[in-house]
Amino acid sequence: MQSEDAKYLKKRVKTGSIDVHPTEKALLVNYELEATILGELGDPMLGDKKECQKIIRLTSLSAETNVAQLAREVMARCQLIPPSRQPELEQAIFYLQHRRPPRGGETRQQSAAPGPSRPDSAASSPEPAELAQLTDVDSYVELLYEELSEKERGAQLLLQLARNPDNLDELVNNEAMIGALSRTLREEWKKSTALATSIVYIFFCMSTFSQFHGIIVKQKMGSLCMDIVDHELKRYAQWREDLARRKRAASEAEFQQARVTLVRLVKKQNQLLRVCLYLLLNLAEDVKTEEKMRRRGVVPLLCRCLDRDSADLLLLVVTFLKKLSVYVENKDDMLDLSVCERLSPLVPHDNADLLNVTIRLLLNLSFDAKHRAQMVNVGLLPKLVNLIPSPRQRSAAIAVLYHLSMDDKVKSMFAYTDCIPICMKLVLEWPEPKVGLELMALCINLTANKRNAELVCEGDGLPLLVARAFQHQDPLVMKMVRNISQHEGQTKVLFLEFLGEFAESLHSCSEEEFVVETVGVLGNLSIPDLDFDRLFRQFRLVDWMKSKLTSGSCEDDLLLEVVVLMGTACADEACSLLLAEAGLLPPLVDLLNAKQEDDEMVLQIIYVFHQLTAHPSTRQLIIRDTHAPAYLVDLLHDKNAQIRRVCDATLDLIAEADPAWATRIRLEKFRWHNSQWLDMVETQPAEEVAAYDTDGEPFLHERDVLYQSDTSSEVLLDDDSSTHVRFDVLE
Repeated sequence: MQSEDAKYLKKRVKTGSIDVHPTEKALLVNYELEATILGELGDPMLGDKKECQKIIRLTSLSAETNVAQLAREVMARCQLIPPSRQPELEQAIFYLQHRRPPRGGETRQQSAAPGPSRPDSAASSPEPAELAQLTDVDSYVELLYEELSEKERGAQLLLQLARNPDNLDELVNNEAMIGALSRTLREEWKKSTALATSIVYIFFCMSTFSQFHGIIVKQKMGSLCMDIVDHELKRYAQWREDLARRKRAASEAEFQQARVTLVRLVKKQNQLLRVCLYLLLNLAEDVKTEEKMRRRGVVPLLCRCLDRDSADLLLLVVTFLKKLSVYVENKDDMLDLSVCERLSPLVPHDNADLLNVTIRLLLNLSFDAKHRAQMVNVGLLPKLVNLIPSPRQRSAAIAVLYHLSMDDKVKSMFAYTDCIPICMKLVLEWPEPKVGLELMALCINLTANKRNAELVCEGDGLPLLVARAFQHQDPLVMKMVRNISQHEGQTKVLFLEFLGEFAESLHSCSEEEFVVETVGVLGNLSIPDLDFDRLFRQFRLVDWMKSKLTSGSCEDDLLLEVVVLMGTACADEACSLLLAEAGLLPPLVDLLNAKQEDDEMVLQIIYVFHQLTAHPSTRQLIIRDTHAPAYLVDLLHDKNAQIRRVCDATLDLIAEADPAWATRIRLEKFRWHNSQWLDMVETQPAEEVAAYDTDGEPFLHERDVLYQSDTSSEVLLDDDSSTHVRFDVLE
């Protein structure tokens, strides 16, 4: 925009709220100023808006003042307030007229920093006899150069002003005041706890706003606060030693008097520690500053503070530790300092806020296996279980317990707590259709342990759980049921009464995740007396499985569970014949060919073949009508040990039933068993590999060399009985 184009400046003022000043007899009129630059033709070219505030001091206001008349005078002098706002203005003046004087300059403003409440300096110093005025800042600074009592008075007056956020801009720009406060704190903090608390509190008030952090860092307040905290903690340890000595040596009266004195000193000290740590917490918003604190040992410093009794101080300390715990270096430091052991006395705690932040710190630490072991060793497991009924602590407590339940050794420990009954009650009474994720994750982990699964099934636990799963088609509840079904023993028998519901749901349920878990339950029911043939015929499961195997659009998770179910069902010879005659073997071989890279899928498919070859009625169908034996021969040398083991056992069954395959299988095993030796023979001249016996005769003669055909599986051996070569042929 060219300057000559701007011809007019248009201003518009919009009045906002009318508030009272927090500490003075004054009104705060908020308004919005909108300035627009108009061009030659009156069109707007540039505009801006600004939030403003005007302070109207009512110096003549007293108990006898006529409120209505004063309101009219204010409106006459301040054009920002329209006549329509007169009733609101009179109400504000009336409030100021009857308001009690503020205590110690305390404002009604809330702290800008989240988390623990602001420290209250009035708790550690007497109420000031005078109210501070912003115009007298220089005189208050001069007091910092007087005797100790005057320094305390000057710091208190400056603190009154600093606690009002409206004054901070002016105070921060007063370099003389900042320098005097910094110098006084460095020189006098050991002499007076009250003076140190007031000065640190002033810098804390500034630290609630990020734009002032540079000034605080420049004065090295963070480093000084860490020195103060370290010194005070050493003093506290010394006080306790002195008190213990006096208890042994002095009379009861002297001991009680010393204890009362210690309580008073500790109360003042706690206030100083709180304000120092709160200042450090605010400065730690900057990652670089936080890293400097870590190098200075802020984590050990905070851990030493966990022995204190003040709930407010502990809340601040644990909040700080929680913030630091997201970095691996701090997490490792906390492990070395046994922070979980120090946190154990805080669980449970009467202060709900402190308890909640403690659990959330434990949650951060529980991602580390060593911290989890430490939590279990110090007895936190039953304590956390007892917090599950509390709505406020439930979510965090369950999350920590879920992490603990990932360790197999710890799963069994849950059986000795009330965790199973509590969790079952929550699952069955959950108000929403789908049970909460954290709760179900814990329950699923716990039911992977046999003893926990038995506890779930006690009474009507299993029927109620199955009913809940089918009512809302909740896949996580069904996964929990599936975990229960995998354990051998009486728990499997309990599932017999629900077979019809499980089988019917495969046709009626449209949610695939739920179907996957339902098929998984049926696949786990390896019960000798279970008639799978009748079950499959009654509920048309053969056609359902065939449709899944041949559709080509079925997800791998569901395909795997279908194959597992076939493997379980094929333990029943009648069911094996039913599946084979229904044409399920060719799709199974095709699936094996398509999923060669999926070890779990391959393992389950060859297990189905193993089950089928175990029955005389289906063994010939496998050999004659499928290419399964050829695939099994190829898989005999798979890198997966479990696959090799099942293949070997299945091929042994095939060899017993078919002589031709027996020869081929034996030769293949022979070739594999001696493959390394054969490779050496075929790739090197005989004289290089020959070895001589003690009589000078070579062990290997030219006539002993094996010739392996490239077109068949036959291996030709020389009939000369004088050969010294011996092969181990696997039968």
